[in-house]
Order: sequence, then C-alpha cells, then structure tokens
Amino acid sequence: MLTAPSTDAARAGYPEWRAWRLETVTGPTGNLSLIETRWLPDGDETTLEDALAAHPATVVATPLQRRNLDTGEPERGIRLWDAASPAINAFETVTAFPFNPDWVIEAEFTPVSTARTVPFEHIRDNGGTRDLVVPGDITFTRDGADYSLSAFDDDGTLLLVFGDASNGDDGPQGTYESGRFLFVQRAGDDPARVMLDFNRAFVPPCGFSAQYNCPLPPRNNRFGFVVDAGEKRVVFRDGYAVH
Repeated sequence: MLTAPSTDAARAGYPEWRAWRLETVTGPTGNLSLIETRWLPDGDETTLEDALAAHPATVVATPLQRRNLDTGEPERGIRLWDAASPAINAFETVTAFPFNPDWVIEAEFTPVSTARTVPFEHIRDNGGTRDLVVPGDITFTRDGADYSLSAFDDDGTLLLVFGDASNGDDGPQGTYESGRFLFVQRAGDDPARVMLDFNRAFVPPCGFSAQYNCPLPPRNNRFGFVVDAGEKRVVFRDGYAVH
C-alpha cells in the first residue's frame, strides 16, 4: 500500500495526480491504446510476433494470462496496444469533481490471518464470478454510519472497487456506470491505519476500452449516496464511443 499524505498535502498534490492520470491513459500502453484482447484456445501456439502481423509499427503486443471460469485451468491470451488508436485520437478528457476534503477519510485496516477470497463479478463474464484475495477489512464511520469495505490485492497494493448513487446518472454529478476504482494508501507507520482519498477515485480501464474485463463492486462496497469526489467520465470528441 502507498503512504498517504495529510488532507492539506492531498489537496496540494491533487493537480499533479490529475495531470499524471491524463498523461497515463493516453500512453502507448495506456488504457486508451488497448485495441484487442485475444484469448487463445487450448493448444494455440500463436506468438506475439504472429499477433502483430499486418499491424502498423504503432502497435505492440503483450502476453496475458487468467484462469478459466469453468475449469480453473490457466488460459493464455494476447493484448494489442496501438499508440495511434482511434480512442486516443478522439479522447478529450476525463471529467472530475473539484477536490473535496470531506472525502479524505482515515480508516482502519484489519488483516485476516489467512488469505481470504471474495467472489467479484466481472463486467464481461456474463454473471460469473472470479475469486480475488481480500487480505482484510477496511472500516470507517461517516455521518454516524459504519462501513466495512473489501479491497483486493492488486500486485501488492489494495485496490477498492466501489459504487455509489452517481454511477450512470445523466446529470452533472454522474459517473461511470459500473463503478470506480481507488488505491488504498497507508496513513503513517501504523499498518492498521489507512487513508481513502476518494479524490483519487478513477474510472476503471473498461471505461476507456471494451477490451478490458473489470471487476464490479461487491454489495458491501456500494454506497447509497453520491460520492462527490474523484473522476467522473471519459469524454470523447466527434461521437466516438468505447468499443
């Protein structure tokens, strides 16, 4: 987990974070550059070089792996990224709420003694779920209500997938319909204290390309009110739509 700054430091660092996000999503292997996710049938020996055939020099290929939902066996895949993708060319911005200090929240992290998994439904699994390791519970109290959230281990950092009443709303407070992501930060040296800076909540990769398969918020990670902090939606020019 990252180490969190104070609220004042979080405010001061917010413009830099926003600039970093906009630069990152437009990079050669950023969210907007993903043009294909190809899962290979068992025995298919297609190489990265094979996958690049007939593509321009702006395209690169990377390997991918997951477990089959039905058999549990590993599946091999290939992703293609285009630094000159139509999505990058049509990209305008990612809208966001103004920095809101009320949504920099200190919380308590209670680890579990052994690895615990929680079934997360994914946006392109037709209702199927994938078990992800949730190393502990994140709890806090807000406006007299107690919350217990589940964040899974994403390469050594806790990733919170959450939903709120803004998801899919057509108004100015509307955010990406499937929910948003947030990396959990440490709050000092005490491993039991963490910071949830919802100003750094971000649109998940599937909001930039339909070639991603993002986890959806579990029931306990859904707020019944608007979290008016963080990113809202991806905006494109000229009628471009994610596909």
